[in-house]
Amino acid sequence: MATFLYRLGRGAFRWRYLVALLWLAALAVAFLGSQNAGKAPSDSFTMPGIESQKAFDHVNEKFPGAAADGADARVVFIAPNGQKITAPENRAPIDALVAQVAKGAQVADVESPFEAGAVSKDGSTAFATVTYKVTTDDLTEASKDALRGAIEQAQGTGMTVEVGGSALETDPAGGVGEIVGIGVAAVVLLITFGSLAAAGLSLVTAIIGVLTSLMSITALQNVFNLSPSTGELALMLGVAVAIDYALFVVSRYREERGEGHEPREAVGLAVGTAGTAVVFAGLTVVIALVGLSVVGVPMLTRLGMGAAGAVVVGVLVALTLVPALLGFLPNSVLSRRTRKRRAARGGRLGARWARFVLRRPVPVLLVAVAALGAVAIPSLNMRLGMPGDEAKPTSTSERRAYDALATGFGPGFNGPLTLVVDAGDARDPKAAVETIAKKIAGTEGVVSVSPPQFDEAGTTAVLSATPSTAPTSERTKDLVRDIRDGRPAIESAAGATFEVTGATALNIDVGVKMQKALIPYLATIVGLAFLLLLLVFRSVLVPLKAALGYLLSIGAAFGALVTVFQNGHGAGIFGVDQPGPIMSILPIFLVGISFGLAMDYQVFLVSRVREAHVHGEAPGQAVVTGFRHSGRVVMAASLIMMAVFAGFMTGAGMMIKMVGFGLAVAVLFDAVIVRMVIVPAVLALLGGRAWWLPRRLDRLLPRVDVEGESLRHRAPPPLATAPDAAEPHTARV
Repeated sequence: MATFLYRLGRGAFRWRYLVALLWLAALAVAFLGSQNAGKAPSDSFTMPGIESQKAFDHVNEKFPGAAADGADARVVFIAPNGQKITAPENRAPIDALVAQVAKGAQVADVESPFEAGAVSKDGSTAFATVTYKVTTDDLTEASKDALRGAIEQAQGTGMTVEVGGSALETDPAGGVGEIVGIGVAAVVLLITFGSLAAAGLSLVTAIIGVLTSLMSITALQNVFNLSPSTGELALMLGVAVAIDYALFVVSRYREERGEGHEPREAVGLAVGTAGTAVVFAGLTVVIALVGLSVVGVPMLTRLGMGAAGAVVVGVLVALTLVPALLGFLPNSVLSRRTRKRRAARGGRLGARWARFVLRRPVPVLLVAVAALGAVAIPSLNMRLGMPGDEAKPTSTSERRAYDALATGFGPGFNGPLTLVVDAGDARDPKAAVETIAKKIAGTEGVVSVSPPQFDEAGTTAVLSATPSTAPTSERTKDLVRDIRDGRPAIESAAGATFEVTGATALNIDVGVKMQKALIPYLATIVGLAFLLLLLVFRSVLVPLKAALGYLLSIGAAFGALVTVFQNGHGAGIFGVDQPGPIMSILPIFLVGISFGLAMDYQVFLVSRVREAHVHGEAPGQAVVTGFRHSGRVVMAASLIMMAVFAGFMTGAGMMIKMVGFGLAVAVLFDAVIVRMVIVPAVLALLGGRAWWLPRRLDRLLPRVDVEGESLRHRAPPPLATAPDAAEPHTARV
């Protein structure tokens, strides 16, 4: 591997003009493809294999004129203080709105609040439900404008009018955090390198790679049904890993130049050593992301594949475009003597820290483990769900409509349970449905059950049961379980079968499935990564230590996530308006991404320790040498990732906000505490045993040479002159 990448780096350096043109051509092709792409699909969510999804699909089949996934709007009317919504001066504009909206070409039905009984007991609040024949993606701007116009006319009469539902759902406002995150990355690179050219090269190559990835995703979004969230996550990960991978290659190039190698040879050695680490680090990330497909959730599969593609592009950029651009700037990326001294101090700080840990490994290890364990404690009470309108800012009409309905009709009104009754085998389908409705209405925790709606055949009915508690409440979850547990007796009495679905039941089922899938998924990616790290480090204990350290960091990340987003401590600081359950798909997604990133730092840091050990240094001194060369760079890389991830928390939707926060704290705990504290402490305690490998296994495993041992025997002697000496700025080819 090292020899192949050495040749690749030298080739990219020599044929730098061709490599640069090929990347520009790839960018141009991706741009043209993105310009010809249609509108991106919405973030639709399906979960095969669960009851609520089966019932959801059954409704689509039996009621084709009003698809279960069709767009909808719930227009909420609130009478002025002291007035009734049923007063003539308030009823007239509501009736006008209903009549006007019903004329829409894509409208399937409009329920008047006065005919449907959708008026609160105190008479202050009412709502009209608008259902469409098409999905949100297919809803035209003309249909949306017609609804908006009718709402504005009603608002002009003195009533408060808010709207919820998917038809006019507002997109999250774009934040400036992404730009700030990249700006912070630029500052970190400048401080780390002490060279504007080196910092700029890392940023430019990362931007080219990310733009290529994003435009490719846009070009393929309709082919693979990729939603906007796919691009957002690909951008988040693509920027972070592309900058980090370029950082490691450029840093190693500067090291090799500092040892006297001429530019082309230094590039070859940098790609052959740091590039090997980049390949295996990228592979661990890709394994974790592609592994999301085993969960069986199409949305997660698409998100993982899109992000994995961005990571692969980041690896290719580091192995080809970075060495090519180093060919254009062979000396400009080198720091001046004063900056060299600062870099040397950074290296000495890493070595001093390693010596500090080596002198007292046990207390350092105990403090680090205890700290992560304490932060992880809240994760034991994690509640999963799918935050809805209640989690949106109060500045949105959806959130205000949600609050008004909860106040006027009760907290459970915003999350009704949908019962799909199959009475095809019943002697009297209507009587069977009525029996089920009465049994459900008598269940503790159910406020009311709506009249049934039958399909054309009269054998399938849909009922709506309103819980007494909010959609995200644990009591609502218990209610769904109680209804399903009591189903055999109800079905036996009615002579018909039924299933429970609706957004609330769907969210509950998704959470249960995600919890069941988490352990098998974690075992899959940890097992594959263990084999990969076993191959890289030729050690049994080092990969085992890496996996156990990751479990500590991800536990702490979950604890921080629960503390802020679920318990609400410090929520305002991070722009969280309403604490609530953790998004159901987040834990498994966060596990996949953060595991890959954690192994990034493991490979980059420990590969330098192994390199020093293989070259003859004692175990303790090898740790010091590894930290001298890689400690500062790993810290810089982690700061860049944290800045990029944290930047995505501003102005983003709740999912991206949670992912950004979770990844930022996961990197903080893993890079700063696990890799910089626990890793040297454990290596100090293990000593030479850290690199133990059974002889039979040693003979079976192929050698990937991540430490670049084969390159030491082929590298030409270093130049006699130092890289800062007077030498031409034209690269040697």
